[in-house]
Amino acid sequence: MKKVILLLICLGLLSACSNNEQKEKVVFPLNMQISKFEGVNQDNKPINLATLKGKVWIADFVFTNCDTVCSPMTANMAELQKKLALEGVKAQLVSFSIDPDHDKPIILKQYAGGVGADFSNWNLITGYKQEFIESFANKSFMAPAAKLEGSNQFVHSTNFYLVNQQGVVVQKYEGVSNPPYEQIIKDILYLQ
Repeated sequence: MKKVILLLICLGLLSACSNNEQKEKVVFPLNMQISKFEGVNQDNKPINLATLKGKVWIADFVFTNCDTVCSPMTANMAELQKKLALEGVKAQLVSFSIDPDHDKPIILKQYAGGVGADFSNWNLITGYKQEFIESFANKSFMAPAAKLEGSNQFVHSTNFYLVNQQGVVVQKYEGVSNPPYEQIIKDILYLQ
């Protein structure tokens, strides 16, 4: 009996000392496949869903004439970019313009440049029709996107969306006030 107990203790110690770290299982609440899109980024370079295939990315919806939530969202995305860089976490950032008629590539570049964006992993996308981006946001992200009648303003989501390597939205986060940066980074690392 003593030998069995001693053997169990030794096995317990060996397993406790092993380097076999197991990832904690995370179940993400969302499962929305992103439909194909084509546009151009702030450098007028083509970008589409295939460009992002195999990468983890954070998406949002903004427009440069926005007089409410877009400025803080863009500043928060820039802050997320800085935190990712400090922690050595690789992820793409993607901001879809919901005002493609106004938001030309140079305008998007100036807009994000104003918050210190690093364009090496942040694409601000335009170059599609208004009808497309509204439908795309609604269907792929289950997010509102619509022009307000008689105005240059738009209704749109204020969330940041986590997208996995297969182009599936798996999580969303508050993007305007107090984004959960550490949780976003933790979730990105889990997917990688």
